[in-house]
Amino acid sequence: MKFVIVGYGRVGTRTAHILGSEGHEVVIVERDQEKVDRATDAGFEVVVGDGSEESTLQAAGIGEADAIGALTGDLNINFTACMIAKEHGCRTVLRIDEDYREEIYDKYAADVDDIIYPERLGAAGAKTALLGGDFNVLADLTEQLSIASIDVPEGSSVIGKRVVEVELPGDAHIYAHGRAHEPMTIPLPQTTIESGDSLAVMTSHDGIDEVRSALRAEA
Repeated sequence: MKFVIVGYGRVGTRTAHILGSEGHEVVIVERDQEKVDRATDAGFEVVVGDGSEESTLQAAGIGEADAIGALTGDLNINFTACMIAKEHGCRTVLRIDEDYREEIYDKYAADVDDIIYPERLGAAGAKTALLGGDFNVLADLTEQLSIASIDVPEGSSVIGKRVVEVELPGDAHIYAHGRAHEPMTIPLPQTTIESGDSLAVMTSHDGIDEVRSALRAEA
């Protein structure tokens, strides 16, 4: 498959490497020369320019791409890139920072195929979103991280909290949420945790037991 990645920052870099390692064709769109040089040195085809301009995306081959990942830190650039790509029949994955208000999220979510929060989802989730996959099957994490699905028992101290409010030990993050017998998805800003919910977390290999204890601790 062919993917256009707009932005070669932390999330874009890792996403591109995951896709490239699986044999997919990846084209990077980037305007910062230092990042352009890094992407080029990594062996990627790079189009230098603004990802919010149609001519730049056309040069990147948006007409033949299967999906676009708009992964810069600028929401306006990301959204514009997705809207242009949508006109070309691409799957659209939009990066948005999780501190945006609910009405901002709703405004953008209606027009794209997937939204990712890099603070909680990371590059593995961006890759899965680009492929249109199920968040239950995220497995492309670095060797230093583990993933696990943890059920929230009755009486847990996290029940009633919004997913984005939950603080976990160390560098652990919740990247997906699901109700009982439902597939996991990226939690919305207002999603609250109920008894029996499942939370998918990523953390260091030696931190998973501590995370389980934190999520199962009684209020």
